[in-house]
Amino acid sequence: MSAHQPPGEPGAATAPGRRADPVAHDAVGYDAVVLAGGAARRLGGADKPGVRVGGRPLLDRVLAACADAGTTVVVAAPRPTARPVTWAREDPPGGGPLAALAAGLRHTTAEHVVVVSADLPFLDGTTVGRLLDTLRASGADGVLLTDADGRDQPLVAAYRAPRLRETLAHLTARHGSPHGLPLRRLVAGLHLTRIADPVASFDCDTWDDIATARARIREHGHVLDEWITAVKDELGIDLDVDTRGLLDLARDAAHGVARPAAPLTTFLVGYAAARAGGGPEAVAEAARKAAALATRWAEESTSGSAPSGGEPAASGPSGAAPSGSAPADSGPSDAAPAGSGPSGVDATRADVAPDATPDTRPDAG
Repeated sequence: MSAHQPPGEPGAATAPGRRADPVAHDAVGYDAVVLAGGAARRLGGADKPGVRVGGRPLLDRVLAACADAGTTVVVAAPRPTARPVTWAREDPPGGGPLAALAAGLRHTTAEHVVVVSADLPFLDGTTVGRLLDTLRASGADGVLLTDADGRDQPLVAAYRAPRLRETLAHLTARHGSPHGLPLRRLVAGLHLTRIADPVASFDCDTWDDIATARARIREHGHVLDEWITAVKDELGIDLDVDTRGLLDLARDAAHGVARPAAPLTTFLVGYAAARAGGGPEAVAEAARKAAALATRWAEESTSGSAPSGGEPAASGPSGAAPSGSAPADSGPSDAAPAGSGPSGVDATRADVAPDATPDTRPDAG
């Protein structure tokens, strides 16, 4: 028995790896089981969880989507990962997804468990939250995604752990072991709700799938978020980044000072935030100060005269021109117009970089 939830627009307003509502499912604690021990025969036996998409291993991308799980169990041989996990292994190894799931469940304690494979490049926290919220509201035994062809994807799902254990125990008693049993034996005994999501359910089984995922990351509207997430994982940083604010700061520094000021300013903002203890508030405060400085700098650079009520220009005794300057009543000469530098360039703007830096903000039109 199953129900079907109409498709929405997965991730339409949220960058990959981030939830639209960061507290939507925090009240429902959950554990995660990631199956990462397959043979990857269609990839020629390659280490599929370690294949990189968007600069990050597939396994790390999936772990980021389950970052707020109470316990994350990876069923595979241990390897370096971007986040701490609990390792498990079916005995003997290679027993198939049902045996791997049984091995992973032994290390979980939460009432709800998210079960995913390690080859889902577009799984994100928004999708995980949606699965959990739907599970809580529906009263079903589990909620799974369906792919672009409408096929069930039981390894992109959230389940009620007690029902999983009951069904696994029944199958084990009937067949002697879960080894070699297909996943459809498990889901056939559960009451499920389905959500259509062709993006989050996209898995990488072949090299063509890998190529498609890599191309999609560079084509969709979240390439900057993908890059920032990859950099944060590489540097071991767990910090929400105000991408638009930093891009605005970089633009102001480039236009108002000089183009090389953009990367240098953003680096200094990060350094100042770290010295202030880190965190989003420290970044925002450092960026605010730097933006205000860039504005003041640009105002000074573009002003051709003293502000109203400011100091008068320096002069000699009795209003005479300063020493070394031309007499006030001197006749026409070949000199450039007042306020001009060589070749007629306005000297008052000599320290302003040409406004040739493109606006790289995501909303720049």
